[in-house]
Amino acid sequence: MADSNFVDYVKICCRTGKGGKGAMHFLRDKRTAMGGPDGGDGGRGGNIIVRGSSQQWTLLHLKYRKHIIAEPGENGRGANQHGKDGKDDYLEVPLGTVAKDAETGEVLFEITEDGQEEVLLYGGRGGQGNAHYKTSTNQTPRYSQPGEPGKEEWKILELKVLADVGLVGFPNAGKSTLLSVMSAAKPEIADYPFTTLVPNLGIVEYRDYKSFVMADIPGIIEGAHEGKGLGTRFLRHIERNATLLFLIPADSNNIKDDYKILVNELKLYNKELLDKKRLLVISKSDMLDDELMTAIKKELPRVPHMFISSATGYNITKLKDKLWEMINDDGE
Repeated sequence: MADSNFVDYVKICCRTGKGGKGAMHFLRDKRTAMGGPDGGDGGRGGNIIVRGSSQQWTLLHLKYRKHIIAEPGENGRGANQHGKDGKDDYLEVPLGTVAKDAETGEVLFEITEDGQEEVLLYGGRGGQGNAHYKTSTNQTPRYSQPGEPGKEEWKILELKVLADVGLVGFPNAGKSTLLSVMSAAKPEIADYPFTTLVPNLGIVEYRDYKSFVMADIPGIIEGAHEGKGLGTRFLRHIERNATLLFLIPADSNNIKDDYKILVNELKLYNKELLDKKRLLVISKSDMLDDELMTAIKKELPRVPHMFISSATGYNITKLKDKLWEMINDDGE
């Protein structure tokens, strides 16, 4: 995974800018020898801001940028001149990125829309100049406020893929093949487990120029919720999918048991995943005759199901219709 362009987790040290000092200054010009206080405020220190971008699909650009440092604010000046605010540092991230506090694990915010901006860490406030401290009893305050120091904290950015449909199945179940047939995506396909090491997204074109997004999630094995195989690293991507497509090949030893294992792994990882709409799809159905298909149907769990073949295209159009219906059905 070291050479992969897909990075879905980064831990970064964020240091915001120090606020500028307020000025301690008195009005002096050719007409005024000893004027009142006119010290301006210091500028705010730069914030670190996360901004959503539909053009980004990975956190790779932040992987080697471990320290994010924003500019300090400028000091205030005489004549009530405000110091310039420190420049904010913007981090562009893919949609579906979650920001967390590295120490507590608290979720700070989620980026789900293009252009959405959230402050990851605030810069220090600028200090007030001595002009603020003039009173009826103190006409010449000889003090001003220092700027607040910037903050330094470790943050975590974690990507959860946004898709309408998530493909769930064991390694080598044919998920990548199905994605390549239904969309223009070209995931790596081979006859061995864990060919898919990163989530692949495909745009599935539908009728009347409509489309939806399908994600091929790396294969799940029994014990994945405990970190076995590719573990929880990719289970979290399923959290973002509106509909789950469970893909099990027709040559499985026991389709019903395989389905139970997959559902149980999702439940143990996050039981809320079971609230999502589900469709059980039996792939490689070109291997079956009518009699065998009928026999298999009797043994299937009581969930919506469909038989398909990525090799021959059998029922692929019907599958698109069914998924579109499920995605756009707001009912239970």
